Amino acid sequence: MGARRQGRILAFQALYAWAAAGSRHRQAALGDLLEFSWLDENAKKSLGESADFSRLLIQGTVEKIAQVDGMIKRHLKNWDFSRLNLVDMALLRMSVYTLMFQDTPPSVVIDEAVCISREFGTDDSYRFINGVLDSIRQTIMDGAKG
Repeated sequence: MGARRQGRILAFQALYAWAAAGSRHRQAALGDLLEFSWLDENAKKSLGESADFSRLLIQGTVEKIAQVDGMIKRHLKNWDFSRLNLVDMALLRMSVYTLMFQDTPPSVVIDEAVCISREFGTDDSYRFINGVLDSIRQTIMDGAKG
């Protein structure tokens, strides 16, 4: 597994835990999550550049959460944001942050999110993730043209 994929999986796991912590405990949880507290010491030592990339995704997503969630909400078709399962929510948040604020090619962002959703999500997660992210990609591209 490449460093970027590993970093995305770590960021996804951290954002999942951050969302699960609930609004009262999120700030306290963030420090532990940025240190990858759920990993054993050997796993932490082997992270290398994955850790820095993951921290960038985690911190950026949390800092821009209102804008990220707003974009997701605008692109959910016949679905309420509050009903999203935490796996899909964490993947969408990380991916939408990357689409909106990073220079990663949209096809890479979407492909990575679909791959991660196949591994960690429900049987239908990858279709849902792909559809929402593709709609957001199109909105961002249309905005860049105008």
